[in-house]
Amino acid sequence: MSIRAFWNSVREGFKGITRHPLVTIASITTILLMLIVMSAFFIFSANVRSVMRKLSQEPPIEVYMKLQVSEEELNATALAINNDPDIISYSVQNPEENYNYFKNNLGSSASILDDFDYNMYLPYTFNVQISDPALAQDVVNRLNILPGVSKVSQESNVMHFLTRAKSIVNLATVVAFIVLFIIALFIISNMVRISVYSRASEIEIMKFVGATNAYIRLPYVIEGALVGLISALCAWGISVFAYRTLFYEVMEGVDLNSFYALIPAGKVMWWVLIIASVIGILIGAIGSGISVRKYIKV
Repeated sequence: MSIRAFWNSVREGFKGITRHPLVTIASITTILLMLIVMSAFFIFSANVRSVMRKLSQEPPIEVYMKLQVSEEELNATALAINNDPDIISYSVQNPEENYNYFKNNLGSSASILDDFDYNMYLPYTFNVQISDPALAQDVVNRLNILPGVSKVSQESNVMHFLTRAKSIVNLATVVAFIVLFIIALFIISNMVRISVYSRASEIEIMKFVGATNAYIRLPYVIEGALVGLISALCAWGISVFAYRTLFYEVMEGVDLNSFYALIPAGKVMWWVLIIASVIGILIGAIGSGISVRKYIKV
């Protein structure tokens, strides 16, 4: 296809949007509704993954040092933890801090620990946070062999649950996108078929005078892509506005670093735009291409 023929097809694609306004509006509305559902599901799954990521980092791996551990062993353990690529943060509690923690938890019964020699019976401890719960066992194995370490404890059941839940959420997101994409593609292909059917005679004439299948199909594909892009931009605006409104309503007075904090709208809006635009253009273009295929087989 020559460059001139290509630009003629592009021009016809733009004209096609206004040729059948009711069909265009119906197509835009159909894709718009599907993209709003997709955007809402993406935002929801992104927030679920964010909460799970925070939870996966929080269940502590606790490293108990040997009693009367040496300064060299403490420094070696701290250095190893600090250089571990799977560990994102850690904190150290000395025997006195652990003693005060236990004493505070006893409440009114704390007096029983008044004469307790914490330096003799309580160890130094490290509370470790990791980047992914699936890496917990590997981290525990590495920590167990460090000099001066007496025991490494982890919440294994919580770690396994978070790993499974993360996989389920990711799979559900992919499946939902595929199902919604197929539904939207089916609906839009039938919508565009109305426009193509009204121009069936014109297509047959073009075919008889020597127009190639690609030349006939391209304006419809471009028209469908433009309809999909318009729908995507509208869906993006509606989704971001709705989420921003929800965010300010729900998050008023809530610490953004808390486990249940929502992701700020600014961090997801561009992802929503990219995803909505790509899916919208694909749905419009592929749906239009499928619709016109029947009529170019003359």
